[in-house]
Amino acid sequence: MKKINEECGVFGIYSKTTKPLGLLTYYGLFALQHRGQESAGIVVNDEGVFRFYRELGLVNDAMTPDQISRLGSGQISVGHVRYSTSGITNRINAQPIVVNHVKGHMALCHNGNLVNSYELRHKLELDGCIFQSTTDTEAISYVITRERLHCGSIEDAVNHAMDQLHGAYSLVIMSPSKLIACRDEHGFRPLCYGTMEDGSIVFTSESCALDAVGATLVRELEPGEIMVVDDNGIRSITDHCNKVTPSTCIFEYIYFARPDSIIDGASVHEARLRAGSFLALEHPVNADVVIGVPDSGLDAAIGYARQSGIPYGIGLIKNKYIGRTFIAPGQEQREKLVRIKLNAIRSEIEGKRVILVDDSIVRGTTSARIVKLVREAGAKEVHMRISAPPFLNPCYYGTDIDSRENLIACHHSIEEIAKIIGADTLGYLSVEDALKIPAGSKHPHFCAACFNGQYPTEIPSVTEKNRFEEKIPKEWRNRHKAENDTDTDDAAVNKEQNTSAAACSAVKPEEKEEG
Repeated sequence: MKKINEECGVFGIYSKTTKPLGLLTYYGLFALQHRGQESAGIVVNDEGVFRFYRELGLVNDAMTPDQISRLGSGQISVGHVRYSTSGITNRINAQPIVVNHVKGHMALCHNGNLVNSYELRHKLELDGCIFQSTTDTEAISYVITRERLHCGSIEDAVNHAMDQLHGAYSLVIMSPSKLIACRDEHGFRPLCYGTMEDGSIVFTSESCALDAVGATLVRELEPGEIMVVDDNGIRSITDHCNKVTPSTCIFEYIYFARPDSIIDGASVHEARLRAGSFLALEHPVNADVVIGVPDSGLDAAIGYARQSGIPYGIGLIKNKYIGRTFIAPGQEQREKLVRIKLNAIRSEIEGKRVILVDDSIVRGTTSARIVKLVREAGAKEVHMRISAPPFLNPCYYGTDIDSRENLIACHHSIEEIAKIIGADTLGYLSVEDALKIPAGSKHPHFCAACFNGQYPTEIPSVTEKNRFEEKIPKEWRNRHKAENDTDTDDAAVNKEQNTSAAACSAVKPEEKEEG
């Protein structure tokens, strides 16, 4: 495992009138910036003409006002912010993916990870498909496009494609005349929709992006649900609903989502307060002040302080212009960011016994640096409390933890980890209580496989993040050789990947989309 990242953010808007949707999508992506900081992209549809721009970097770095203005106005728009959970950081892997097809153009945004992406891509390549990127998202676009040849409408194609897609996917898809959103049968990743005063419909990963564009949350899409918006209004397709037990990722509530978001009816802020409260009950300690590690540790620290009666203090200040170290590409880069990301307030810490609350410990390097900062500010004692259970297993559903190699809890006891990070004591939230924190959720079952190893789906045969850049593993080739009559030598199965992409262009429809 080379690095650990989170997933992506998707956004889509349908308007009955032509207006500057590129700018509204830009605002929506700003609200989703915490979900992805590697690349950003927007596609605006003006009566079937697709204008798009994709680039590496943060939203405001990747897209200048001039570039946004060039996207113009339209009736439909989709946008995406990305962190790579499959495929390297490269412009060619930026989304939305734009497909030009005889049945009509399509733009697709994806949040999540397929567990059958390797087999799916392998089959598509042997059938003659040529891939430009190294992500599983392109495989999804191929499957939908192939189904489109046999279906009467694009929503039917999406419906049939879902039979072949296994794992985590929240999709926003744009055709020349429709906006479609769908969520996988387990509902691993969030996807909601809202309405604006003028009747526009907005789909997005988190409700905080609805607030950013002045939309009102209606509800979350149900696991397995497809929603379609066109001139006839909005309608739902539920053929894939209620086939399995929903399993929303519990780490969305602990870390990924913004605290002002609502997921499946449960407040992320309230969930984190509850996590801190449970943590105080599980791991009490005599101390003078409770301090949260910005940003996602703050709410849990408040919850801990309220439950324990120990005063809450603002002891760490975050540089607002530094991204999350948890998802910074490369270990060396992560360590540099930690050194300039946080600073301690000595007056809140000096001479005190400090309870330091954070959302997770992955490798331990960041936690060790933070504990050192607090000790250097004069803390008498430092008691680390984590509002999540220990990471013990890989995640295959959109969090870039593809092996146990760098997970500190896999190799050390809690007491050993406390010594490694320099804390006097260390306490994690239990898995049992972690699953209780989303109070009021419509779906009471959650995926906590990274903590307890209970995977809701089959485990992928090939799990490496850069699996599409590297040679096919012999164990996979040998396992599947008997199942395929085709030649599977290296020359047949190892494709050269294009590494270039058009940064900004317009796609004009040759004919009106069918259906």
